[in-house]
Amino acid sequence: MSTVWLLVALTALTTLVTKGIGPAATGERELPAPAVRVVVLLSSALLSALVVTNALADGDRLHVGADTAGAGVAALLLWRRQHVLVVVVAAAATTALLRAVGTR
Repeated sequence: MSTVWLLVALTALTTLVTKGIGPAATGERELPAPAVRVVVLLSSALLSALVVTNALADGDRLHVGADTAGAGVAALLLWRRQHVLVVVVAAAATTALLRAVGTR
């Protein structure tokens, strides 16, 4: 088995175990309100960490480029409460334009 497939299998197993721990530990009981508030906030924190990492990382170093500008445009438009479709199109257009200009 190659290293890639071993890594895929281990990732799948880790995901399966991680997702099973919560229901197995709590059973049919409801989580306490403070725990629910923390769990709800975890998804936002994880998403923002992934966005920042994608926007600022280029391999093994920090790099500000076209994708960073696209993420910045998206953040600005979301802050201004624009529709999600407008945000996605504007961010993609900004990134594509900056990449096209940078390759000439």
